[in-house]
Amino acid sequence: MESNWQNKHIVFFDGDCGVCNFWVQWILERDKNDQFMFASLQSDFGQKFLSERGLNTKVFNTMYLWKPDQYYLEKSQAVLKIANLLGGVYKLSAIGKIIPRFLSDKVYDTVSENRMKLANQKCYLPTPHERKKFIEI
Repeated sequence: MESNWQNKHIVFFDGDCGVCNFWVQWILERDKNDQFMFASLQSDFGQKFLSERGLNTKVFNTMYLWKPDQYYLEKSQAVLKIANLLGGVYKLSAIGKIIPRFLSDKVYDTVSENRMKLANQKCYLPTPHERKKFIEI
């Protein structure tokens, strides 16, 4: 595990979900400023994150974005923040903030409930450089 994870934005995701793994790959390809690291919610690191916040350690249908000692976001708020941090054209996602959170989270939950049906079961293998961005891979 890299020692500088405390300075990164950490994306927690369901490591057994094809849709989640697709989005991790999508972020990796666009993370030109090396801002993100990743940890599955099933990993020891992910389980510690969940338990320290009193979050469910058995259900993995929510993506979290955590900046140590600053904040953690979940669901649609995490997605919007990731897009904003990626910058460029993705900053346009800020318009999503005008949608009330309960509605944007409802869309997130609908996708989450159907993600296994949506998943393309192809496995993605990260490059050696990308592998360094994973905590307890």
